[in-house]
Amino acid sequence: MTPALNGSTSTANGHTNGANGVHPAKKGSLDGFGTRAIHAGSEANEETGAVIPPISLSTTYKQNGVGVHKGFEYSRSGNPNRNAFETTLAALESGGAHALAFASGSATTATVLQSLGPDAHIISVNDVYGGTFRYMRRVASENQGLETTFVDLENADDDTIRAAFRPNTKLIWIESPTNPTLRLIDIPRIVALARAAPSDPLVLVDNTFLSPFYASPLLQGADIVMHSLTKYVNGHSDVVMGALILPAHRAAFADKLRFLQNAIGAVPSAYDCWLAQRGAKTLHLRMKAHGTNALAVARALQRSPHVQEVIYPGLTSHPRNDLAYRSLAPHARAFVDRYVQEHGDEALGFPYGGMISFRIRGGAREAEKFLTATRLFTLAESLGGVESLAELPAQMTHGSIPAEERALLGIGDNLVRLSVGVEEEEDLVADVEQALEAAAALSATSA
Repeated sequence: MTPALNGSTSTANGHTNGANGVHPAKKGSLDGFGTRAIHAGSEANEETGAVIPPISLSTTYKQNGVGVHKGFEYSRSGNPNRNAFETTLAALESGGAHALAFASGSATTATVLQSLGPDAHIISVNDVYGGTFRYMRRVASENQGLETTFVDLENADDDTIRAAFRPNTKLIWIESPTNPTLRLIDIPRIVALARAAPSDPLVLVDNTFLSPFYASPLLQGADIVMHSLTKYVNGHSDVVMGALILPAHRAAFADKLRFLQNAIGAVPSAYDCWLAQRGAKTLHLRMKAHGTNALAVARALQRSPHVQEVIYPGLTSHPRNDLAYRSLAPHARAFVDRYVQEHGDEALGFPYGGMISFRIRGGAREAEKFLTATRLFTLAESLGGVESLAELPAQMTHGSIPAEERALLGIGDNLVRLSVGVEEEEDLVADVEQALEAAAALSATSA
């Protein structure tokens, strides 16, 4: 594959990065989201004319003289497929200029937190992904003295959040919606508080649940956007990867992260990058289908007498539905407006990603019966694939969080999380309804 750039910049360990740390879209490009997804970083191969980028598995690259090469030296420091995919990522995340791909979402988390150095302090949303919580509490705290203050960034007032800042606060970690209770954070509000703080911490938003299609945190003032690419961006449950995307004015921090990416070596394989770039080409199509299917399933759950509570911010009945609408990326808002116009009041909301959480009437027995009675929703961890998945956070994805803290967050034994796929809407609704009936029948026989 033709290198992303002809030049290169040496890194501290002597290797180079062929992408030079910057992954811009084509100059002057005003293309829409789907067009960028298909074309950015995926130009036809100059040597063969291949429309789809070939996979470059080489670990090393010929030099015509010492330090004279075509932009690549060693694949840990830069690989044609990784560079191309990072170009795609920077183009997809509106406001992005620098993108870095990692071997997993956890490796991405580790690299960001390591970049803060020793004895730093961060503020994190309290309802954070279990793996992120584990790394903050059990790895970074022990290995680098990182201190984390967990705050309810959804409901806490400004004074409470300000009180959490310290002189060494270097980062605010946001998930929105959170995993698994789908709390929504007002990102511009948190950014404003961060900018007013003496330590001027960076604001990171984990945008995994909404993907670059539904939300553009960089346009809302965030400094860093994180993704578990394993989920929606790849979309086919066959790649484990993570990514960071930063705006142009954070070039210096992007360089620091890129140095760590190379030095730590938590980089994805060329084949995984090729697969994820292929997946990203249909992101806009998949996210629309995920959203419309999820809204239909959420409406069905809301109708059911066997459901105690439905948590889907796209529902009109959700207390933060207005914030959900305000948080939409410009291209997603155009899609949502068309959807609402076409469906009118019967929509009862708008598509807002594919994640739903709900509390089934009963407890762990009823929840497990529902999860084992579904036909199309596979009982499995993870999310964001074309297939529908369902899980019990308290015992699966968030099992690493102490029980008393799960209780405070509302992650009980009857909380079920759904990742709604892109199957036929009617089939998914029917599957959920029959599984609820099965759970209710179990509850009735044991009463």
